[in-house]
Amino acid sequence: MNGKRPAITIFGGTGDLTFRKLLPALYNRILSGSAPDGQDIIIIGRRAYTDAEYREKAREWVKKFARLPYREETFEAFAQSIRYYRMDFTNLEAYPALDIFLDEQGIETCVFYFAVAPRFFATIAEGLFQIGHAQGSQVILEKPFGESLDDARALNARLEAAFGAENIYRIDHYLGKEMVRNVQTIRFTNPIFADAWDAKHIACIQISALEDVGVETRGGYYDHSGALRDMVQNHLFQILSILAMERPAAFTPEAMHEEQLRVLRALRPLTEESIADQVVLGQYDGYREETNVTPDSKTETYAALKVFVDNDRWRDMPFYIRTGKKLGRREMEVAVVFKSPSPDIAPTVLLVKFQPTEGVYLQFNIKRPGDFEDIMPVKMDFCQSCSIANRINTPEAYERLLSACFHGERSWFSQWDQIETSWKYVDRLEELWGDRTPAAYAPDTAGPREADALLAQDGHHWFREPEVQ
Repeated sequence: MNGKRPAITIFGGTGDLTFRKLLPALYNRILSGSAPDGQDIIIIGRRAYTDAEYREKAREWVKKFARLPYREETFEAFAQSIRYYRMDFTNLEAYPALDIFLDEQGIETCVFYFAVAPRFFATIAEGLFQIGHAQGSQVILEKPFGESLDDARALNARLEAAFGAENIYRIDHYLGKEMVRNVQTIRFTNPIFADAWDAKHIACIQISALEDVGVETRGGYYDHSGALRDMVQNHLFQILSILAMERPAAFTPEAMHEEQLRVLRALRPLTEESIADQVVLGQYDGYREETNVTPDSKTETYAALKVFVDNDRWRDMPFYIRTGKKLGRREMEVAVVFKSPSPDIAPTVLLVKFQPTEGVYLQFNIKRPGDFEDIMPVKMDFCQSCSIANRINTPEAYERLLSACFHGERSWFSQWDQIETSWKYVDRLEELWGDRTPAAYAPDTAGPREADALLAQDGHHWFREPEVQ
């Protein structure tokens, strides 16, 4: 960024995202030495805090959620960079005063972070359009980007008019996760995988993002969004595009983006005839009694999809995607299930684990030890996050993505044409699904039985790493 005193200005500075993720990430950047000199943090919120009061709130959250150890002297230096500005960001008449405030703080350039519900994005953009500090500044947006294809297009047009396409960073924190970024290394630098990464050798690829909690305090947002818009349209389609992309000619942001986009554009369209065999939506029992959820809601809290990438590498091989709430465990992983040479031999499986632990698991076959001829599966397991040194030295997703934005690095941010393409798919899915009632499932189970049948019809099952005996 240009300017002597770049600042990050956070709208929604009193929300969970800021307290749990952004402030700890910014503190970690100070402690690790990666923060630029002179960076101010402007917090915008509606509550009546003084600078000192807000800094004490920040201290509580940094102590609790920062990756690196809490150090009093480091936090004090960090806290001095924080300024709190009380403002109703839905009031367009309040923005000229914000411009004056930034001038008074000596701030020349900004990164504006929209840590608010997506319905406020357009309003904030319209307000910032009025002020000088927004000209040529960068803006970071949380997902979901828009609430439908038409809404996303309108929002994008407004934001590009205000900031320019090159200054918009649509953050998807999943893309900042260590093992998501490691997928390309695992795939492209190991011939045992690189030479077999296609439909000829792979039976299916499974992408799972499971949660053990329900909607908690987000009922109002979630009832409008659902699992498809909250997780599939953004996070999981992005991971799909990384798994399925061709090796780029060069590992530049532009080349990577183009290969990911080709994957999304190659997704086989859903039809009236195929949706019953390719989509399962579910809702956990008790969801309709959650706070701010409508009593007759048909919002899905679970989604399982079978999708196809219609190109030479992947044609007719299924990618299975699932996500949901109240599934009894918190787990995100990708299972690459290779074809077995015989029905009575377990498949070779590469499992890339993103959370709660990070690492790589490989299941393969050997002869049973001893005077036996039968074959048994064994495993090799690398736990990235089991090492204290790895945990300390590995930036968290928000740290990594904030740093990338400050340096103008766009490789790991969602681009508009990717978002537009994935919205086309999800909009069509919702149109075909219509007013159907999601399948019910009991909390703390694996989800609706129909999701198991989705795989069983092709002779597959959801892979789960065997428990340690």
